[in-house]
Amino acid sequence: MADKQHLETLAIRTQTERSSQREHSTPLYMTSSFVFNDAEQMRAMFADELEGNIYSRFVNPSVKEFENKMALLEGGEDALATASGMAAIFNSMAALLNAGDHVVACRSLFGSTHTVLTKFLPKWNIDHTYVDIKKQSNWEAAIKDNTKMLIIETPTNPTLDLVDIALVSDLCKKHNVLLLVDNCFATPFIQRPIEFGADIVVHSATKYIDGQGRGLGGVIVSTKAIMKDIKAFCRSTGPSMSPFNAWMFSKSLETLSLRMEKHSSNALELADWLIEIEDVVDVYYPLLKTYHSYNLALKQMSLGGGIVTFEIKGGVERGRSFLDAIEVSSLTANLGDSRTIVSHPSSTTHAKLTEEERLEVGIVPGLIRVSVGLEHINDIKKDILRAINNSK
Repeated sequence: MADKQHLETLAIRTQTERSSQREHSTPLYMTSSFVFNDAEQMRAMFADELEGNIYSRFVNPSVKEFENKMALLEGGEDALATASGMAAIFNSMAALLNAGDHVVACRSLFGSTHTVLTKFLPKWNIDHTYVDIKKQSNWEAAIKDNTKMLIIETPTNPTLDLVDIALVSDLCKKHNVLLLVDNCFATPFIQRPIEFGADIVVHSATKYIDGQGRGLGGVIVSTKAIMKDIKAFCRSTGPSMSPFNAWMFSKSLETLSLRMEKHSSNALELADWLIEIEDVVDVYYPLLKTYHSYNLALKQMSLGGGIVTFEIKGGVERGRSFLDAIEVSSLTANLGDSRTIVSHPSSTTHAKLTEEERLEVGIVPGLIRVSVGLEHINDIKKDILRAINNSK
């Protein structure tokens, strides 16, 4: 038996079985369906008596390679790739929750996840309770007899608050509640929630996993038992990832560790620099020593990640003017790209929240989110400083 391999090696050397063509790089299996040797093999596969490829909505070699890599990197037993990050989150909930169930979630959630909890799940009589992420003593008080799942993002989007995964996991196990962690901002090279007790981990592969803003995708990682229920649901509802996107994401995983190191080093340098800039009120980054959850970041994260947020004086109008003054960085709805991206959450990603809801999770009018790219850090600083000065 081979020695246990490091994550970097697993991301590169986990591959689909080599074909008769003896290829070195895994080929793309761009097909909707697969042929059978005979009627008996076809019957047995449809009856789940034999494992094998049937139809790409169920399984595809390119997709399976990506799923296998993500399960290994996150330390899970099984994984399912989906068409988007939101498909991963929604189908995790839809497959495991029933009418009458209750969900507890951190109040700081991605806007679309908030919409699912507040507008769509209530249609199926599934209720929720939000917990203030800065008052983690409130987690247990929010759990009810019918609570089935607890959902957290850590770090959160966009304020980068942290949740103590181990603490929340202990509460979930005490009350027989499933813990789902959105690990999109950290990736498994920085944080592995299953090691701290999470039951389910989800990602938007669109972000750091791809790393170049090319395609949409998501992934769910968990135990075989939990994934059996999720896969059965998704097999019929069809949130499948395309073989092309899976092939692309699998190749991207080969460089994810190197990219996250550079994203993180650039982000930390930018955060340290922003603290000294006039007109910047606050700077948020997990590995800043002044950050309120710095010790927790050291406990559960190996690096700080590639997102920096800061508050600029002047509110909403100054925030919008700042974006208009950007010359090099991109104005786009994505993050985790090789190119630096700046956004103004109050008027974009979290605009559907009321002002009260935004303020409750720390999204103040002048908050700017920077997805720090892989450009030279001095060029990133120049662009941001010019925008700050020209937006006054």
